[in-house]
Amino acid sequence: MDKEKIEYIIKYFSNLMTTDEKLALKHQIFTYKTSDNQKMRKILTEKGWISSEPEILEFLKNGHEEFEMNIVKRILTETPNEVFFNNCPNCGKLARTPQAKQCRYCSFNWHSAEK
Repeated sequence: MDKEKIEYIIKYFSNLMTTDEKLALKHQIFTYKTSDNQKMRKILTEKGWISSEPEILEFLKNGHEEFEMNIVKRILTETPNEVFFNNCPNCGKLARTPQAKQCRYCSFNWHSAEK
């Protein structure tokens, strides 16, 4: 699966992620954002936004990209009917959001298609 679809599922179908997956994703994001600010990292660790729990860190042991791929595989296996791709009816490429009605690639507009 390509990176665009992985990011689309993580961003727009995060409600299908487990609590531990969400904690691991939050850990990854805030660890990255505080990589050059140890004071902020300490604060976020104290608040629980950066985890030290082994079961959360286990999700990220093979890197962020594999972690996201594993989330998407699990979501598509367990709840395939919950995920849908909003593809442009003209060019077939993935729209920016599940609600989008205009293609960012070919500029095709399908707002009036549902009326």
